[in-house]
Amino acid sequence: MVVWVSSILIFYLMGISIYTYFRRKDYIRGKFSFEHFYILVTLYFIVMLGFGLFYFVLSQTGITLLDEGYLKDVSQLERLGHAVYFSGVTLMTVGYGDITPIGIGKFIALVEAMLGYLLPAAFFVQVMFDSRVNRDSPYRNEKEAPKVEQRLKSRRGGFHK
Repeated sequence: MVVWVSSILIFYLMGISIYTYFRRKDYIRGKFSFEHFYILVTLYFIVMLGFGLFYFVLSQTGITLLDEGYLKDVSQLERLGHAVYFSGVTLMTVGYGDITPIGIGKFIALVEAMLGYLLPAAFFVQVMFDSRVNRDSPYRNEKEAPKVEQRLKSRRGGFHK
C-alpha cells in the first residue's frame, strides 16, 4: 500500500512540475534566458529525483530492477544513491553500462530515457513558439501590460466582457 501511494505521489509531483512549466505566466516567456535554463535544469532534477525515488521504493519491496544487485544487500543510503545515480544516467541518456535494468526496470528506464530525450526538444519548441506568439502580442513584458490594457480600454470606450 505504501509503495503505491508513494509511487502515485512521486509521479503526481513530477507531472505537476512538467505541467507548471508549460502553463506559467506569459510575460516571462518568449525568449531564452537564464530563467528558462534554470527552469529546465530544475525540471530535470525533479524528474531525476522522482524516478530515483521510484526505483528506491520499488527496491524496498523486493522487486528486482537492476542487475548486479545494486539495489540489494547494501545499506539504505547506498541503495538510494545507486537508484538516483542510475536515474540520472538514464535521464541524461548517457548509459555508462555499469548498471543494467532487468525485468520491469527496463520499461521504467525506457520511459525515463524517453523523457530525458524529449524534454530539451519540448523546451526548445516552447521557447520558439512563445517568441513567435509574443512578437504579435501587445504585451511585451509585465510592466508594459497595464499600460497596453489601459490604452485598449480607452480606445474601446470602456470595459468589454
